[in-house]
Amino acid sequence: MAKATKKQALGRGLSALLKDPENDIKSVEDKNADKVVGNIIELELESIDVNPFQPRTSFNDETLRELATSIKEVGVIQPITVRKLDFNNFQLVSGERRFRASKLAGLKTIPAYIRIANDQESLTMALVENIQRQDLDPIEIALSYQRLIDEISLTQEQLSDRVGKKRSTIANYLRLLKLDPIVQTGMRDGFISMGHGRALVNVDDQQQQLEIYEKIIGNSLSVRNTESLVRSLNNKTEISDTGKPESSAAPKYILKGVKEFSEYFGAKIDVKVTSKGSGKLIIPFSSEEDFKRIKKLIDSEN
Repeated sequence: MAKATKKQALGRGLSALLKDPENDIKSVEDKNADKVVGNIIELELESIDVNPFQPRTSFNDETLRELATSIKEVGVIQPITVRKLDFNNFQLVSGERRFRASKLAGLKTIPAYIRIANDQESLTMALVENIQRQDLDPIEIALSYQRLIDEISLTQEQLSDRVGKKRSTIANYLRLLKLDPIVQTGMRDGFISMGHGRALVNVDDQQQQLEIYEKIIGNSLSVRNTESLVRSLNNKTEISDTGKPESSAAPKYILKGVKEFSEYFGAKIDVKVTSKGSGKLIIPFSSEEDFKRIKKLIDSEN
């Protein structure tokens, strides 16, 4: 704690350097940049803009007030990270909860790390750092992955390397964005789990998704029961309100094998079985890139 206090005291001195227009820092090569970039500096809250790239879209008012109370007592223990936009003007990269809570606590300044970054780098830093957080809901994580793919033109493989997650894990999150918006909201609000969502995404018809969603809520269905319900629906068998199928359309050995196929390909593998025991497997793909990924997996086995 003493070391942090000493650095923050130094930051109050360096903050004066940032207010000197003759020594304005615009890049890491500028004079005095090494004194500022990467150090903890006390910045005025009024000089900091919120981050338009912030993946979190909602903040709990109660927990913000609790954090504000803590900040009043002990201060901001973990500095925020900002990037320099212009003279005495900064933008949040990470730490928006601390930023908001500090305002609630009536603080005028906040300790911050300063980075020099362009818009794309700022987006990458903000999204990757926030993805690593434990308190993001599955839809927020999925939206963050999708933004990295869309706005930085990353493939799923490149994204996997960037965030340190398996490609199949990323694919599972992205598939959640195919859910009906009402179902997505239910997941964000904690009414259903990601496991429920992963089962529901295998239902193409969104009206049927909503019908199953209502059964999950109304009957407190487990993830396993939801999977059975969806499997029964896809196999055109009768289902009960408890989510349990009245009959099984495929033998257990097939269902077990299909599950392993689905995990390997990172996609829900559908199976059609005839009364004679023959059948076929269907491997879905969502784009040209996804098709090439699946083909690569098949070719690697040859």
